[in-house]
Amino acid sequence: MLAQVSRLRFRHLQFLDILGKTRNLRMTAEQMYITQPAATKVLMDIEEMLEARLFDRLPRGMQPNELGLFTLRYAHSTLDGHRKFVDEFSTLKQGGHGHLSIGAISGAAAHLLIAAVAELQRLRPLLVVKVLEQSSDQLIEWLAERKIDVMIGRFTDESHRDQFHYENLTGEGLQIAAGAHHPLRGPNPPGLKELSNWPWILYPTSTALRKVSDDIFRSTGLSLTSGIVETPSFLFALELMQSTTMLSLQPAALVDKYVRRGLLTRIAAELPNRMPDFGLITLQGEPPSTAVRAFVDVIRNMADHGAEAALAADSATPGVRPKPRGRASSRC
Repeated sequence: MLAQVSRLRFRHLQFLDILGKTRNLRMTAEQMYITQPAATKVLMDIEEMLEARLFDRLPRGMQPNELGLFTLRYAHSTLDGHRKFVDEFSTLKQGGHGHLSIGAISGAAAHLLIAAVAELQRLRPLLVVKVLEQSSDQLIEWLAERKIDVMIGRFTDESHRDQFHYENLTGEGLQIAAGAHHPLRGPNPPGLKELSNWPWILYPTSTALRKVSDDIFRSTGLSLTSGIVETPSFLFALELMQSTTMLSLQPAALVDKYVRRGLLTRIAAELPNRMPDFGLITLQGEPPSTAVRAFVDVIRNMADHGAEAALAADSATPGVRPKPRGRASSRC
């Protein structure tokens, strides 16, 4: 089988990748700049090499079977790796320092990331950095598919611990936010029962922040009785809070600047004030690139300095016991 697969050429992989997207031989032929009979022959040659039928020929297109879907994934990942190699090689050849794709959750992680990227650009001004913001469950998928090189987030499933390496960075505070003129604003904290009667903007069920908000009400036997809107977008939640009386549990680092600008208000409720810690996550067993190593060093140092500053502030506050912080291994 290895000998058969080795007969697949780069053009065969290109053909499979395009056919997998178009599911149409005529359109594939046009994009490959060949005739349709030639495209039919290319597909037959590939199936002959692999000694397996990959596509079912339908009246209005091509439908990949199970072996076809598996082969299409291989072709796509191989071409992605090739394109990444060409891009980074060209950049390095021209005196640059490669590419780096980072995925990050919002909140305190995004604020830490901004500072780290700014420092990384100072150290490596020719490095091309791509940043994607999403929830941890989506970022984990992208990391597994090698669409990003490193992520800042949390595990959303215990099985991830065997596939990815985790290094703890820090935690983040939480705050109930609402529009600047919300009726609940003020120094008197509302109880959970009162809060449960208001409409809420919630993160999707797969996110750590949603699990925290669900646990808060579940632990007291309460459930939300008014309208609910689910969204992973803080900007959408921001607009919605400003135009309605909806409440939302958000990372304090996100809320703070909008409160200072008078766009949001904090609701003084007694709730758990921290999310689970987040950290750096990379694929197990793969040596990091030079760009990834540089980024990890920068953001690790910034997280350490931030933790030291927080410990110093806690030590200076009477009655507050500093929380020790240690570096976690891949087992978190």
